[in-house]
Formats: sequence, structure tokens, C-alpha cells
Amino acid sequence: MSVFTHLVAELGRLLEPVLAQSATAAAIVLFTVLVRLALHPLSRAAFRGATPAAGCLPVLLQLPVFFVMYHAFSSAEVGGKANELLGHRLFAAPLGSRWTDALGEGGLFGAQGLVFLGLFAAIAVVAAWSAVRGRRTAAAAAAAAAAAPAKAAAPKKPGARAGAGAGAGVMAEVSAEQQEVMRKLGGVLPLLSFGTLITAAVVPLAAGLYLVTTTAWSVAERAWLQYRKERAERQAEQRAEQPVDGGVRSSL
Repeated sequence: MSVFTHLVAELGRLLEPVLAQSATAAAIVLFTVLVRLALHPLSRAAFRGATPAAGCLPVLLQLPVFFVMYHAFSSAEVGGKANELLGHRLFAAPLGSRWTDALGEGGLFGAQGLVFLGLFAAIAVVAAWSAVRGRRTAAAAAAAAAAAPAKAAAPKKPGARAGAGAGAGVMAEVSAEQQEVMRKLGGVLPLLSFGTLITAAVVPLAAGLYLVTTTAWSVAERAWLQYRKERAERQAEQRAEQPVDGGVRSSL
């Protein structure tokens, strides 16, 4: 943990000329971004469904980082010395303080309370964005599964490339029960994002900054990967609809 505190402290010193007392808070955000960049290949593999373990690894590998962050801003001493990180702040709130501490120092709308309210608002916005995207993705998947049988049965265009309907044939195997499960999960799973609010209310402010940063990264990363996937699928469909070389040509 002393290595982590040293790294965050050094990043804070680099940012201090620009961000003054909030430099360490910015260092935590920067550190989180670096962690997520390192985990991006695993996240991409999980999105593509490369292996079952790939979907769990990005989350599991972040747990030690979160616990170190939690203890670093909860311990009065690190390596037998006073914890220098506890003296740093985000605006008026110490990075080691919790929401209950802020309520005791001026109440809900006090100087520290407003910092936590801003953090909660940011987490709520990210969670709402995640919930909306999750519902849309689930609805689109259910609609595609429902329309797959008709699409698979539709006659192919003359000259269309072989295998154009292979994906539709696979999706046609999705049963009505599976479609209903997908619909229900699409309505429930996105709401789990709001659980981050509860966690942020009981952990130190520094850990809350880590949570909002990594959650925002996850949602943005998934949106970007989904966009690239849909673009690739559209390009594949366009290529499949084009006649093959040497196809039927007009004799006029």
C-alpha cells in the first residue's frame, strides 16, 4: 500500500501547480484511467465473448485496486509513518472523509456536504446513462431474436453472397422463453448501476472518486465497443447484399 500512496502522492505533486489543493483528487482520477487503460484488452475480449473468464477478469482485477484505495484513505499510518494522503482535499472535503463526516460538518448543504452531493449526482448520471443503454440493448436484442425466423425464411436476392443469412439462422433458434428472460434481465440488470450510490455513501471520498471514474469509463467503453460492433455488422450486411463477381449481368 505504501507503493500506491507514493504513486498517488507523486501524481498529486505533478498536478499541484495547476489544481492546487484538489491535485490529489485529480491524481486519483488519473490513476483510475491508467488502470482502465491497462484492462482495456480484457474488457474488449469480454465484450466479444472470447471466453467466460474474460467477462469476470476486468472486475476481479479492479477489486484489489479498490481495496487498496479504501485502506489508503482510511488508515492513519502507512508503513509506520503518518498517512500524508489524509491531509489532501477535494475542494472543502478531505479525501479520507465519509458522507456521515460531512453531515456532521455543516449538514447536507454545508461545504463538505455539497462536495458529496456533487459526487452522488455524477454517479446518478452515469448510472442513469448505463440503465438507458442497457434497456435499449436488451430491447434491440429481443427484437432481433423475435424477427430472426422471418428473416431466415426470406428468399435470398439473386447473386447474394453465401452465408448472408447464417447469423439469422442461428438467432432463429432463440426460443420464446429465452426472449422473455432477455427482456426481464434487460429491465433489472441496468438498475444495479445505482448500487454504486450506496457504496459511495459509506466509503471515503477518494474511493468514491475511483468508483465514479471507473463506472463512467465502463459505460463509455461499452458504448464505444457497441458502436464499433454495429458499424462492422452494417458493413458486413452491405457487402453481403452486393452481387458476387461474375454474377448475373444485364444483357442490354
